[in-house]
Amino acid sequence: MYRSTRLRNYHSRSGFTLIEALAALAVVAVGLTAIGMLVGANIHATRSLDQRLTLLETTRAIISGLPGRNELELGRLSGEMAEHRWRADVIPFVADFVDPAAPSPWIPRAVVLRVQAPTGEILRIDTVRLHRNQGSNQ
Repeated sequence: MYRSTRLRNYHSRSGFTLIEALAALAVVAVGLTAIGMLVGANIHATRSLDQRLTLLETTRAIISGLPGRNELELGRLSGEMAEHRWRADVIPFVADFVDPAAPSPWIPRAVVLRVQAPTGEILRIDTVRLHRNQGSNQ
């Protein structure tokens, strides 16, 4: 008799209860959900970064392909490169510190470059290029 009681008590205390098993599954589910969300955010960030780098590299290629300073005329240039649409507006550079009446061998021109990626993201770069003043004797 002593032996059967001892075995019965041993079996009733061994293993996990249903509540303990459900609690363990809940903890594992929360952990896996957090890991899944982290992986998803990582994939999204990587894809976004890749698209941004493609836009920047295409913009760099467009800038380097623009005409030289003496061939760059006032007006608009446009085109498409690597499925990115672009437009460059060349306009007179206006600023308080620039006196157009002062004699100078150079005339500053503002170049506004706008590049649109296939995803719709737009990158705009404003820069200045110097154009040789044909009327200057310097």
